Parts: sequence; C-alpha cells; structure tokens
Amino acid sequence: MGSEPPSSPQVVEEGADEEDEELSGAEDADLRASSGRGSLLTRRGITLRVLLKDGLVEPGDGILSIHYLGKTFVGDLLNDGKIRWVETGQIFNSPSAWATHCKRLVNPAKKSGCGWASVRYRGQKLVQYKTTWLHKYQPSADMSLISEGEDDEMGDDDEEEGKTTMLVEDKNKKSKPELHDIGLMQRRDRERIPVRYCTLGTRDAARDPHTLVELSAFSAINRFQPFNVAVSSNVLLLMDFHCHLTTSEVVGYLGGRWDTNTQLLTVLRAFPCRTRLADKDAAPAVEEEICQNLFMRGLSLVGWYHSHPRGPALPSLQDIDSQMDHQLRLQGSSNGFQPCLGIICGPYYHGNQGVASTITPFWVVPPPEQRPNDYGIPVAVEVTYVQDNFLTTDVLNEMMLLVEFYRSAPDLVQFSQMWSPNTSILDKIKASLSGHAPKDQAYAQILEHVYNQLRSTQ
Repeated sequence: MGSEPPSSPQVVEEGADEEDEELSGAEDADLRASSGRGSLLTRRGITLRVLLKDGLVEPGDGILSIHYLGKTFVGDLLNDGKIRWVETGQIFNSPSAWATHCKRLVNPAKKSGCGWASVRYRGQKLVQYKTTWLHKYQPSADMSLISEGEDDEMGDDDEEEGKTTMLVEDKNKKSKPELHDIGLMQRRDRERIPVRYCTLGTRDAARDPHTLVELSAFSAINRFQPFNVAVSSNVLLLMDFHCHLTTSEVVGYLGGRWDTNTQLLTVLRAFPCRTRLADKDAAPAVEEEICQNLFMRGLSLVGWYHSHPRGPALPSLQDIDSQMDHQLRLQGSSNGFQPCLGIICGPYYHGNQGVASTITPFWVVPPPEQRPNDYGIPVAVEVTYVQDNFLTTDVLNEMMLLVEFYRSAPDLVQFSQMWSPNTSILDKIKASLSGHAPKDQAYAQILEHVYNQLRSTQ
C-alpha cells in the first residue's frame, strides 16, 4: 500500500466484473441514444459516468473511500467517471476494479471487490446512488437491477469488526427517496467468534491476524497481576467520545504515572491521535505533539487505546503483537519493569449490554521460554476507576478538536440515525458518556455545547 506514485497515471482494470465494468464513452453514448431514459438500463449500464452526467454525484478530490479489515483507502472521482487512488495516483476504470485492487493488498485471497457495495461517495455507499437514479429516471424498474448480487457483497466489505449496515429508504415511499434518509441502525453482523488462547498453538503465517482472542485471567495462568491500575473518569469519557465519532478504527495514547514503590499505574489523561490510520506521513507529527503534551504536563506514556467500532472489545492477534511491542518499548534499555496498559473500546457492537460501550483493559504475558514461537497471552487487567471532580478544560478542548477533525470525514457517524427503535445514536453517545460522569453535575450542560457541534456536522 505504500508504493511510490508512478511517474504517469497507471490505469488498473483488474477485478472489473462484467456487470460492474464502466462503459466506454462511445458505448455510453450509443446506449443513451438507443434507449433514452425511458428504457431500462442494465446493471452494467448504470455507471459512475451516468451518475455524473445526471448530477447525482460530482467529481472531487478525496470523496471516495473504502473501509476494509481496519484499513481505509481514499480516492478522487474524476470528471470522466474514473477513480484515482490518492495514495499512489493509479487510475481505475470502475469501483469494482479499485475495490478489488485495494482489498487484495490487505487480503491476497480476495477474489472480487464488490465495488458498488464497497465504495462510498461522501460516506454513502454507491449502490444507494444507483437506487436513487432508478427511482428518479426509471421508477418502474425492477429493483433486482441493483440488488442482484449485492446482498452477497454486504458480507465483508465494511470493517471486519462485526458489521452494522443501515436500512436505506422506505421502499413503500412513492416520493423520491433522499440519500440521507437512513432508517434504523440494524444488526446484520457476520460475527467473528473469538477463539480461546489454548487453541492457537504455534504462530502460523496463514492465520488471519484479525482473529479475536478471549482474555485469560492472571489466576488461570498461575500468576498474580504484577501491578495495580487506577484510571481517571475523564480518560474514559474522552476515549469513549473519540471512539464513537467514526465507523473506522481510531487510536490514542494514555498518559499518567508509574509508582515503583506502590506498583501503581495511574492513568490521568487520554491523547487521541487526530489522524487517519492509513496516513503514515502525518503520524510522526501527531506523535511528536502528544510527546510534547505529555512532557508539559509532567506525565509519562503509560499505555494506548484503540477501537473496534462494530465488534467485540477483545484483542486480535495483531493487537496482541502490538501490545507486546509497546510493553517492550516502555521497558526501555535498563530492563526495569514498567507496565503498559492496552485498552480496547467497542462502541457500536450490538452484543454490548445496553447502550454503553464495552471497555476492555488488557495486558500481554510473554509465551513460555520453551515455546518462544507461540503468541503472547492476552490477560484481563483489573482496574479501579476514579471519578474526577469535574470535566477539565483540556478534555473539553480535545473533544471540540475531534469534532472538527472528523467533521468532513467520509466515515463520520450519522448521529441522527437510530441505534434502536427508541434511541438515536446521539442519545446513545450521551448515555454511554454519562457512565464516566464527574462529580460536578454541571458537566451535562457543558457537554451540550459539544453535542450541538456534533449536530452541526450532519
């Protein structure tokens, strides 16, 4: 994914299914001349070029996106209906060609890209724009023109963290459906069942790195938790807020203090990374800013957090390796012990109890010396949560910066959508954050300004 941009745009045609392939300019003109809008187009006939000509979409930079297995790909929609991948400058003739290419970078076994169900235009799946075109210009069209094959496509195109799909438009409406008219946020998860650590065995390169692993207890591996942990409620509030804003995975760092005498790790501040995970160029600057903030506040780096937006808050094999790397780095060259806390937040998993996010602190015990090629053992960490007296200005400022950062993001959550029949997503967020409330009850009024900013993003 990190290849150098070619000297001239490279046109990639792989993965373009016949029914999803873009028509040439001559074919498009012939089709329109012979049929007109009164005649039915085939699925192959409804192309990005058609949507552009009829004004349902507009060309622009960075307005197309694909979210797959925790990775995000961003593309430009060109005037001729082709797609330019921002990272490399490669040109793709169709959504399917681009989706197949990107997904094979993450999962080489992927055979097709499911373009119209995978690629999003300004946050909405392209298939919804195809539906709107048919409703507008061919209201008598059989909806199988767009639905054929695309129910299957929904299975693995969103983030692999357990999927949530939206019901678009009420099919009983006689008026033209609006693209933003999204109904109840509904569970259509293809569950990833967590595995027990004892079933993993030796490392296997063929094993899916996104496999989720159940946490063990320290007692189950005949150990005591080697440190105590106290986490500030403001840390949980800011972290939970950050994880709720986007359907993509987010990450941040934890600042605090480690007391070697009492063996107490105190987590006092969360530092969200305001950058895209795929944006490797911006990461060093963001991390440097966080390091400076830690230093100015007299804090040390004591851990990290990330989200599983729509899946269980359990570590994947990849998370286990990342946690072990962080633990080794914090240990430093002196070989002195300092724990590193990992936290996973699952805000939109329908298996959660109630509306609150599931928040899972964990640590990784290295494999036995006699089995160095085994995976590290993920264990649950017992934590004491400390209620802060009030919401600090630092936390409020950080929340506002996060709102501004994600305001125009294609994967920004639609806060007016319904999480359940009686609860909007915004109400769900409020309820989840209330579980981390400070003692000063005025916090609710203070946060109302933040919630108003969230409403203004829609």
